[in-house]
Amino acid sequence: MKTVPFGSETAPAVIAGMMRIPDKTDAEVRELYDTARDAGVDFFDHADIYGGAMHVCEERFASALNLSAAERSEIVIQTKAGIVPEHQMFDFSYEHLIAQVEGSLKALRTDYIDVLLLHRPDALVEPEEVARAFDELSASGKVRAFGVSNHTPRQIDLLRTAVTQPLIANQLQLSITHSPIIAQGLSANMHGADQSVVLDGGGIVEYCRINGITIQAWSPFQAGFFNGVFLDNPDYPELNAVLNRLAAKYDVTPLGIATAWITRHPAKMQVVLGTTTPQRVADAAAGADIELTRPEWYELFRTAGHIVP
Repeated sequence: MKTVPFGSETAPAVIAGMMRIPDKTDAEVRELYDTARDAGVDFFDHADIYGGAMHVCEERFASALNLSAAERSEIVIQTKAGIVPEHQMFDFSYEHLIAQVEGSLKALRTDYIDVLLLHRPDALVEPEEVARAFDELSASGKVRAFGVSNHTPRQIDLLRTAVTQPLIANQLQLSITHSPIIAQGLSANMHGADQSVVLDGGGIVEYCRINGITIQAWSPFQAGFFNGVFLDNPDYPELNAVLNRLAAKYDVTPLGIATAWITRHPAKMQVVLGTTTPQRVADAAAGADIELTRPEWYELFRTAGHIVP
């Protein structure tokens, strides 16, 4: 499995997301987990809100796997906090972050979380409150590394006015068809082109590369914002024709090629899978090791409907 820089260490280029496991049996969760491990994916992504109520997926993961201390030490568990669904708000207060981490530790049946991400930006964020929570969680050994999700460059800079721990990851939506964080840079200053509209605060991909922040691409196969996948989608005939041709060339699946399109980027991103189908995890892992040529990467980009001026 291809690895990418992750803080001071490395991590697999593919992450197994656990958002959709609440209705899975113990055996199904174990099969998903074992397939990921066999493919070199030892990184598992959670959030406190996954599962329809607080800590549901975290608890399902822990109860299904019942990991020994030795097995726990072999994997990376990442979780996220900051969304409060019942009040339709975000909360980066010291009290909320500490309480949610304690809840995640209990649900996951572990003494530590490897990576904690701030899930979505809180408009009322006080960087000093975040810093206080991070300092306490780091000093106690309950969280080993920190990052953000869906944050812009300036939002990260604001946090860094008080937070002293490195912010080593930023989880952002990215797929071949939903890639404004890449596409906008190619059409900068083009009058009348929707693609040129800046939606991320300005150059988040470049910002993360400059600052050593690993981008984690979520919804890597979604056509847009949770409106279906582009794979085998009749709305994307040209793109799927190219995916199929390259899949045959490299002896992987089209899903593997869609993964390779992300991992080919020199930002050295991670692909966050949301699937609960073990074979798709294996297919994505195989794709991550494919090094698409520059013409192939741009052909996929063009046939997804983006402008290459």
